[in-house]
Amino acid sequence: MASLILVTTSQAITISDTDALRIGKKIWQNECNGTISGLTSWNPGEDFASLGIGHFIWYPQGKRGPFEESFPKLVTFISDHQVNVPNWLLPPRSCPWSSRAEFERAQNSPQMIDLRNFLAGTVDLQAQFLVERLEHALPRMLVETAPENRENVQQQFERVASSAQGSYALVDYVNFKGEGVLHTERYRGQGWGLLQVLEQMRGTTAGNAAVKEFAEAARVTLIRRVKNSPPQRGESRWLPGWLKRVNTYATP
Repeated sequence: MASLILVTTSQAITISDTDALRIGKKIWQNECNGTISGLTSWNPGEDFASLGIGHFIWYPQGKRGPFEESFPKLVTFISDHQVNVPNWLLPPRSCPWSSRAEFERAQNSPQMIDLRNFLAGTVDLQAQFLVERLEHALPRMLVETAPENRENVQQQFERVASSAQGSYALVDYVNFKGEGVLHTERYRGQGWGLLQVLEQMRGTTAGNAAVKEFAEAARVTLIRRVKNSPPQRGESRWLPGWLKRVNTYATP
């Protein structure tokens, strides 16, 4: 079964390097307003740095949370492509800044400038890293979902992936909110990742109709996440921005 899923995935999503860069630049706009300074961020109320065009998560030493850490994986990916990586990032290690306050104080430090230059110079590879994550997402989602849901999840994935705009929506959402396969990324037993969005979809038409349904399912999923979230996290403050981002899916 696993090999069949892997074969289907390769057929379902094929994105050229040119399209990957185009998608990556749109995600950079979503995450950082397309700015160089936005490549090194640490959002208020969070326990991790958010780096690169995809705001890849990087936890400090000794800290972990419910969200999947992705920046060390990005560093390995870029290094594997024979690109020079700052020595202090290799081998992939924990974030050297232990808090948001420390991170903010270091904004003009040589180390932060080095990090920002590294990220600004590898936008193409970061875009390819985002696409590769999506390419591996479908098998993980099919394993996680209930057996009776697998056919629908695969069909919905392929519906959305059949257009350039749909490919952007899938790449952005899986980077934005994950695959939805981690049980730590759930509130009251309900997730908010790509899997949960696809599980809600039931349509059969490809193209623009599929992307519009995906955007609406994503909107519903994110609203549910906020309703289920612990009140102390104050996630309602982020919802307008999340929904604005999801609205870009249905707008070529």
